[in-house]
Amino acid sequence: MGTFMRVLPTLAVFLSAVTAGLLLTTPNGHALHSAAAYTVFVVAVVQVVAAVLAWKPGGGSPWPIGYAVVFLALVTAQVVLGIAHVTAVHVPLGVLLFGVSLSRLSACLPLRGRSRRPGRRASRAAA
Repeated sequence: MGTFMRVLPTLAVFLSAVTAGLLLTTPNGHALHSAAAYTVFVVAVVQVVAAVLAWKPGGGSPWPIGYAVVFLALVTAQVVLGIAHVTAVHVPLGVLLFGVSLSRLSACLPLRGRSRRPGRRASRAAA
């Protein structure tokens, strides 16, 4: 899957964390956090659909489907736990979701100072 489908979940989960802070500080925080949570859910569903479309008709690898399905399951659990006000599990699961999505995003970004070819290092011109 493309970089966009890795950026979008990361941004959505980050937005949800920001609105969680607003939930604690502003009177309209609940509505904003709820909207952000359902946005994360919709993004997770779109991610599953995109993974399936990239695999079946697109001829790509099927392994991103597993990641997308697990991410959707965790987001679903997160929404259910949030609605039930089980913050002792809801908050750490939110941190886990952000960490996993950030890890997936960083895996597709190029590394500086390293060659993309295996066995070779990028050389810097010495002065």
